[in-house]
Formats: sequence, C-alpha cells, structure tokens
Amino acid sequence: MIQAPGTPSSRRRRHDREIIALAVPAFGALVAEPLFVMVDSAIVGHLGTPQLAGLAVAAALLTTAVSIFVFLAYATTAAVARRVGAGDLASAIRQGMDGIWLALLLGLGVIAVTLPLAPWLVDVFGASHTAAPYAVTYLRISSFGIPAMLVVMAATGVLRGLQDTRTPLYVAIGGFAANAALNVGLVYGAGLGIAGSAWGTVIAQLAMAAAYLFVVVRGARRHGASLRPDAAGIRACAQAGVPLLVRTLSLRAVLLIATAVAARLGDTDIAAHQIILSLWSLMAFALDAIAIAGQAIIGRYLGANDAQGAREACRRMVEWGVASGVVLGVLIVLARPLFVPLFTSDTSVQHALLPALLVVAATQPIAGVVFILDGVLMGAGDGPYLAWAMIVTLAVFAPAALLVPTLGGGLGTLWCAMALMMIVRMATLWLRTRSGKWLVTGATR
Repeated sequence: MIQAPGTPSSRRRRHDREIIALAVPAFGALVAEPLFVMVDSAIVGHLGTPQLAGLAVAAALLTTAVSIFVFLAYATTAAVARRVGAGDLASAIRQGMDGIWLALLLGLGVIAVTLPLAPWLVDVFGASHTAAPYAVTYLRISSFGIPAMLVVMAATGVLRGLQDTRTPLYVAIGGFAANAALNVGLVYGAGLGIAGSAWGTVIAQLAMAAAYLFVVVRGARRHGASLRPDAAGIRACAQAGVPLLVRTLSLRAVLLIATAVAARLGDTDIAAHQIILSLWSLMAFALDAIAIAGQAIIGRYLGANDAQGAREACRRMVEWGVASGVVLGVLIVLARPLFVPLFTSDTSVQHALLPALLVVAATQPIAGVVFILDGVLMGAGDGPYLAWAMIVTLAVFAPAALLVPTLGGGLGTLWCAMALMMIVRMATLWLRTRSGKWLVTGATR
C-alpha cells in the first residue's frame, strides 16, 4: 500500500484543494445543463401556450430518456480514475472510448424507438390535442440529438476520471451560449417555430459532443490508445452500468411516487410540491458537485493501491458534505421570504409548502452525507451494492408515502416520508463505508 506523505493536517489541506479544484467546475457544468431547457422554454413561450405546453411534455420525455443512462458518466468516471491512479493513461483513455462507443450505440437505439412511438409517448404523458402536435414535432427532431447527449455524458465521465472538470464546464458554457443563439435565430429569424428550437438544441448538442471527442481523441493519440470499438470492452462497460441503471430507476421511482401522492392531495399541494422539488433539485446540484469530485478522487486513490488515502479522502468529503448541508439548510430558512414569492403569489400554496420547506432545510446535512457516500461508492465501482441499497430504500419509502393520503397527512407529512427515504439511504451507505468492503484496490475492480 502506498501511504500518503505528510501530517494529517497537511493531508486534509491537500484533500481540500483537490475537492475544490474538481467540485467548483463540476457545479458550474451541472447548473448549465438545466439552463438548456430554461432557454428553450423562454423562447418557445413567446410563440404561444400550446407550443410551450408541447415543449413541456417533450422535454419531460427527453429528460427521462437521457437521465436513465446517467450511468455512462458515473461508471466511466470510476473506471478511468482507477487506471489514472495506476499510472496507465493509455488504458484509462481506452476504457473511456469503450464508454463513448456504448453511448453512441444506446443513442441510436433510443432514436429507433422514439421516432415511430413519438405520438403514443406524447399521448401517454397526457398532452392536450392542441399541444400534442408541437410535442411530437419537438420530440422527433430532438431525438436526433440524443446520441450526442449520451456521448457528452460518457466523455464527461472520461474527463472527470482524468481529474479534469474544467473542460466540461467550458463546453457546457459554450453549448449554452450556442443553444441560446441558435434558438433565437431559428425560431424567430428563420421562422421555424418550435421546430427551430428543437433543431437549435440538436446542433448545440452535436457541437458539444464534437468538442468532447476532439479532446478525448487528442489524448488517445498522445498516449497511443486505440480509438476502434472493442466488443469486449463495450460489453464490460454495459455490464458495469447495469447496477447503476437499477439504482437510477429506483431513485426515479421514488420521485414519481412522491409526485403522484402530492397530486392526490390536491392542486394546492401538488403546486407547492413542485416548488419544493425544484428547490430540492437545486440543492442537489451543489452536493452532487462534491460527489463528482469524490468519484474521481476515490477511483484514483484505489487505482494507486492507496486504501488509506481513499479512507482519508472519504472522511474529509463527508465533513464537506455535512458542512455544505448545514449551510444550505440555513440559507433555505433565511431566504424563504425572498424566493417563495418568486414561484407563487397564491397564499394557500405558500402556506402549504412551509412545513415541507422546513423538513427539506432540516435534512440537508443528511443529504450531504448521502450524496458524498453515493459518490464515494461509485468511485470505488461498488455499483451492485448501490443498486441493492436503493431497492431497499424504495421498499421502505413506497408504503410510507402511499399511506400519507390514507392517514390524512398533508405535504409536510409526505416530505417527512422523503426525509425517511434519505435517512435509510444514509444508513445503508454508511454501513457499507464503515465495513471497508468497498476498498478494493488496483487498476480494475
């Protein structure tokens, strides 16, 4: 085992520098992603309500389709980081290329499904007869950008594994600017309407994928890594991604159940729930940035056979997660009078969301631990355990949430069930990290 040199305080400072260097750019890139939809919504919204409603349905479908494959980024980060820690950059980039080829194949498969099924999918999501044509148009055109979006995910994982989160930030900023300019030009300048918005986004996504591929290909040539598709490598990437896919689907099920229960509570509660969920997601971006740093750092330490360094980094990142959660919780409480009126002027909605808002604020330190340990175990390549842990969490949360309307509970009670979900996640992740079974060293797990 390689023991990290220096005193405990000097090692903590080194961990802090690494976390900041990786997490801050990662946060910027994460925040830039939802801005794509916000820009599209702002531009399309001026075309009319049916167009905006159609965009909302199509965007929800696209977001769901792409988020299912987020394992392309997570699994690739861990695998590449291990090889970086082992000092084998050629193998690291080769592993990344396998992930990129898998992303391309999956993207083409999604296109093959989406194009013919677009009208049916839009109908299932409940689009009105006036919004449906616009939703179908946007969905079909945007589907051509899905392979690029998945390639961006995988390539982002490659660069994170290489300890580079700055390039994804720069590409995200460039993609956001290009998307905004193209949308304005094609929607209004060329008079293409909602189709122009879809084509603008597709072009921006293709440009982002091209930028990532340029960086990765340049690195592959520098280190002599092959760019050709390798069936065994692609298959291994897919197998590594299956547990993370199960984890992601289980987490999505939690969010869908929560929204369905909130809808049963009434229009006021579902409106308040949407505001709380938006805020919860924003807080998640901040915590997920530290988790992304954790994936890259832990993978590198384990690849370098430094289990003690991985333990110390994990401990320091948990401290960061708790501190960040406390700060975010306090900010939610203090800034409540400022941001709540921005979402709604309906006093009944404001009154309904207050108990849930306090629950969210109180559980941010728990969320900080959950996000960090989730990232640590991802960086260790401990996907099977993450899958089982999330299934257990879903099994505890689902009955608790579904009982809320039966027992006469309100939105605050529902978010208490969400807090229970986070506590169960924290317990399962904490037990795993305490066991040390995730500390598998070497270039491969």
